[in-house]
Amino acid sequence: MTEPQMPEHKPIQRSQMNENTDNTSSDELNTESVSVKEISQLHYHFKIFKPYGYLSQFVPERRKSKKLLAELAQFPAGTMAIGRLDHDSEGLLLLTTDGMVSHNVRSKKVEKEYYVQVDGDIDAAAILRLQTGVEIGIKGEKYLTLPCKAFKLAVEPELPANGRKPRDPKHGPMSWVSITIAEGKNRQIRKMTAAAGFPTLRLVRVRIGNIHLDKMQSAEVIQLKDLLMSETLASSL
Repeated sequence: MTEPQMPEHKPIQRSQMNENTDNTSSDELNTESVSVKEISQLHYHFKIFKPYGYLSQFVPERRKSKKLLAELAQFPAGTMAIGRLDHDSEGLLLLTTDGMVSHNVRSKKVEKEYYVQVDGDIDAAAILRLQTGVEIGIKGEKYLTLPCKAFKLAVEPELPANGRKPRDPKHGPMSWVSITIAEGKNRQIRKMTAAAGFPTLRLVRVRIGNIHLDKMQSAEVIQLKDLLMSETLASSL
């Protein structure tokens, strides 16, 4: 496969690894010492900060005019999103040209962590409900979510603005919570916080397995050397 050609006005941004190319602790590509062609792989992988309002897909849907991932950069042919984030959710989304990698990352063996801004000052009782499982609706049927990790964030996380005006604090307090799950039902996090009595105001995915959002900016794209996951099982909760 030829090296992807990125448009000049929106290049793929690649973070730098340590100068020691034998250092495998980073998942990002060292563009100073190795080119895409020199990497012993047949596929391409990326991590992106999906902005608010974008669909997690490349092909438009009929009668919908939402923005698509293809608008962020010129990706290689066959690039697909691993899982999805709803159009009104943001944060870490992995892309690949390797269908097998996509299957592995989407498995329940790989944790997904979210920072969630909720309406109200979330309390210990609600956190416990999230941790032990809440009843939500999936395709018209009741579903009890699996046990998960959840805790209240002491301070508001440093995240880039998403272009939406936050709710006026005069209408009541807001708070942030970290929720880590290993399943991925439709709009699950939003349904979970609503079931616990604290509707979601903003939802940002910050980690998939051992790959973190870090200090990425909205719409930023970083090419990765691989998508090897350290499997963290729900049974370890």
